[in-house]
Amino acid sequence: MNHKAVSTITFAAVLLFVVSIVPISAVAGPPVICHRFDIADGKSLSWPSNSWNLSGNESYLGKNLAEDTIAILDSDRVVLVHMETLRRATLYGRKDPAAARELLTKVMARANRATGMTHQDALRSFDAGYLIECYKAWIGKDEHDPAQNADGSALINRAIELRGNDPEMEFAAALIALNGPPSEQHEHARIAIAGAKDDPLLARNLAGKWTGSGMETTAELILGNSKTAKQ
Repeated sequence: MNHKAVSTITFAAVLLFVVSIVPISAVAGPPVICHRFDIADGKSLSWPSNSWNLSGNESYLGKNLAEDTIAILDSDRVVLVHMETLRRATLYGRKDPAAARELLTKVMARANRATGMTHQDALRSFDAGYLIECYKAWIGKDEHDPAQNADGSALINRAIELRGNDPEMEFAAALIALNGPPSEQHEHARIAIAGAKDDPLLARNLAGKWTGSGMETTAELILGNSKTAKQ
């Protein structure tokens, strides 16, 4: 076994111990939106801001949102890249409701065309579910949210069933389940953390500090039972 593999396994073991003893604090803001995910060298939508949110100085054109987002989703099979891309797309879409509606329509149509037999089909179901949950968290009921009556969690759980063992999808499900039943949240978190020993990118995301939470790591967040305050 090489040094990199040993280091990753050691990290996962230590992480499981730490999250079992560290008290969990509350986190402000929707977790699928208010935190930038580490995607290493993965390609995503243009993001000149240094924070999780838009700076207001972006020159990105919303009219290209659907085309650009789907092109990225189709070209990369890393779930964390999909999560970060859909997070950015939601932030851009809030500024352009027409672009947000077009993106959701095309992502749902893409998922509905899937046969349900391949890993790519699972990703398409995941993308639809995750985008729905991003919209519900950020666009808000007081604005025109085209996803407000949809169930993104069901699509993500279906994707997990199709994909089989996918710790990154479990990580996404754990974030979404933070406001749901603790048992469901903890089960998704447990699988995600256990799978991090074979996924260095996921391990790095779990070990990183969560935005706005002081010293709390992402792993501590998803294993806790704190209720996130929606903005």
